[in-house]
Amino acid sequence: MRDEVLLEVLDEAAAAVRGVLGDLDDWGLAGTRDGQYHSDLAADAAALAVFDRAGLGVMSEESGRHRPDADITVVIDPLDGSTNASRGIPWFATSLCAVDADGPRAALVINLASGDRFEALRGGGATGNGVALAPSGVRSFGESLVALSGFPSQWLGWYQFRSMGACALDLCAVAAGVVDGYIDCSWNAHGSWDYLGGLLMCQEAGAVIVDAHGRDLVTLDHAERRTPVAGATAELVEQMLLARQSV
Repeated sequence: MRDEVLLEVLDEAAAAVRGVLGDLDDWGLAGTRDGQYHSDLAADAAALAVFDRAGLGVMSEESGRHRPDADITVVIDPLDGSTNASRGIPWFATSLCAVDADGPRAALVINLASGDRFEALRGGGATGNGVALAPSGVRSFGESLVALSGFPSQWLGWYQFRSMGACALDLCAVAAGVVDGYIDCSWNAHGSWDYLGGLLMCQEAGAVIVDAHGRDLVTLDHAERRTPVAGATAELVEQMLLARQSV
């Protein structure tokens, strides 16, 4: 499948999610498992229908692995930041990342509240609303504004922090230079659907993203979790990792 066709399929899936959520009356908890909302289930079903027609493999947070023998697997969080969405906090997204034998190939992350759109292709750069993304260039942790997931037991040394609640969008904010870094201060809280879309944005924009414990962030195992840390520069990421490992 050509890159442009692959991006079209990702866009079709995101549009299907937006459409079904626009008709949704109940954004509350579904009672199916901890933290799963009616919006999660509706968004997942809408996206899966698109990928079924395209014959692509899928790994979804909500429904697991589909067509595992396919050459391309789309790792999807149909609604990243579903708690934000349920409370009317305008920071939630659909995050999609197509992965082939060589790793992340194409990604699309759309803020469903604002419509802001982030795209990336392996070797082709990353854009936000059609404009090339570029990280802030900040090198010093003590001068940085960072996004947090979880909360450490003590101040780690940043200048300021924000805790916004949607990993994919937080990583896009790093790629765009809106924040200087992102630190997951929890332990193994994120599946690859949370961060792979944002990972490709960061890599193609020139930001640095790693796992806090040195593991490969690219995994198609639904049970595996990772601890992403991202920053505008290698120097900043090195300082963030040292600080995080101190608590």
